[in-house]
Amino acid sequence: MPKHALFGLDRLTRTHKLSAAGIAAAGAAALAFTVVPGADAGQSTGQATAAHVQPVAFSSTVGGAAQTQQATIAKQADASTKAGKAEAAAKAKAAAQAKAEAAAKAKAAKERAAQQTASRSTDRAALPVAAKTPVKTYTNNLDGWIRQSLDIMANKGIPGSYDGIYRNIIRESAGNPMAINNWDINAVNGVPSKGLLQVIAPTFQTYHVDGTSWDIYDPVANITAACNYAADKYGSMDNVNSAY
Repeated sequence: MPKHALFGLDRLTRTHKLSAAGIAAAGAAALAFTVVPGADAGQSTGQATAAHVQPVAFSSTVGGAAQTQQATIAKQADASTKAGKAEAAAKAKAAAQAKAEAAAKAKAAKERAAQQTASRSTDRAALPVAAKTPVKTYTNNLDGWIRQSLDIMANKGIPGSYDGIYRNIIRESAGNPMAINNWDINAVNGVPSKGLLQVIAPTFQTYHVDGTSWDIYDPVANITAACNYAADKYGSMDNVNSAY
């Protein structure tokens, strides 16, 4: 074999070397183009790369925005929930405070009422008896004596009526509280009948009513003692129609 055929590369010119380098670069480019997924034969490497990189970048951007939006919504919901809880707590606190204030006012009103009642009771206790209970007055005549006696009799449980008392007084003494019988059997025995209803001393003392005078001539004392005796012997002065 001729020497120049074996070592022909040593004799390549600069032009030949550049051409070989260009062919190698073109082959590498072609190889790179064919490994790009989805690349058509008529597309360049740059076009294929751009076509497949762009969707990846867009998908990433949309996903990030969605996540950001969801996070914002979640934050807003959380903030709304917290605000609702805070508002409910504030309302509950205000209601509790209003209830406590109402209870305090009611208690204060009750205490004031109790104090006023106690004050009135104290003031009333300090008043004289006459100021507490009005004293009933009676006229100083037969009508007044009978009415006063009836009130005492009612308090003591002694029966009798105005008409029954009046009728017997008129028969016995004609309404004279100082009347005295000096001629009947009682007078003969030394115990004459005296007063409005002509009561003898022993009977007056036995049937005397507490709260009245011990003077047998006292009109009220005489009437009440005589009515007390008549109630014991006849059931009531109303049942007496003659000397008794």
